[in-house]
Amino acid sequence: MAILINEQTRVIIQGITGREGVVRAELMKDYGTNVIAGVTPGRGGRDVYGIPVYDSVEEAREKEGPIDASVVFIPAALVKNAALEAMAAGVKLLVIVPDRVPIYDVLEIARAAKDAGARFVGPNTLGLLSPGKAVLGMIGGRAQRAREWFKPGAVGVSSRSGGMTSAIAYYLTQAGFGQSTIVHVGGDAIVGSSHPEVMELFERDPETKAVAMFGEIGTTQEERVADLIAAGKFTKPLVAYIGGKAAKSGTRFSHAGAIVEGTRGSYDSKVQRLGEVGVHVVDAVADIPATLRKLGSNLHI
Repeated sequence: MAILINEQTRVIIQGITGREGVVRAELMKDYGTNVIAGVTPGRGGRDVYGIPVYDSVEEAREKEGPIDASVVFIPAALVKNAALEAMAAGVKLLVIVPDRVPIYDVLEIARAAKDAGARFVGPNTLGLLSPGKAVLGMIGGRAQRAREWFKPGAVGVSSRSGGMTSAIAYYLTQAGFGQSTIVHVGGDAIVGSSHPEVMELFERDPETKAVAMFGEIGTTQEERVADLIAAGKFTKPLVAYIGGKAAKSGTRFSHAGAIVEGTRGSYDSKVQRLGEVGVHVVDAVADIPATLRKLGSNLHI
């Protein structure tokens, strides 16, 4: 199985006729994602790689039928309106790729998603990929490379870094561990589906036997994962690497969401809390497959 997406997921691309939209539409379609339509206001009637383009999400729904997910390649200032439009048309999963989405816009999207029973990944995300099934966003870059780098299997991947998302999954594949779903939760301070939410989804997926997580300084996502484990809400083996060991208080590290204030969200607090609940915290990303191998005989992965 997989979380969030599979080969049946009916997908649209908002902003499909823009530069990024065109390139990523090719990736998603070539990989086998069930992309049923694109949306760009004023560009209805066109097509991109055989994908029909409509002026609105509602028009796409009327012409193509129910929509499960939308990948958003809209300029940051317009993301909120695009997300609200999609949810109003019944879309339950949004992948918000752009960075620099205004924080108050993200909060409005989050409130609307809660009211609609919807979920979003991002902002500032490469998206997600279920190997052999579908990719939403830009993980892998090109379809052939995505097929080579990522293989179906039993290890879930959740990461706060786009580069590390692909790197961890690639290292897993090279070590013989396939992946169930690969999720880049996004690098901003506020994201729709953070590590804890992703862990809860992996917990419910019967084919995910273990999870690899890339965390970093800033926010309390990793500490909240530890809280889930302590509460018995995540029970599967978790191997984690935390970036930002050398960062001092007040240091911004790589992403908007990675900033240390005092001890809250610091490297030491994350490593200590995760260790307390039995998470296997490694010193290097390359150590993740080796640690999983030690666990593998008991996990059948």
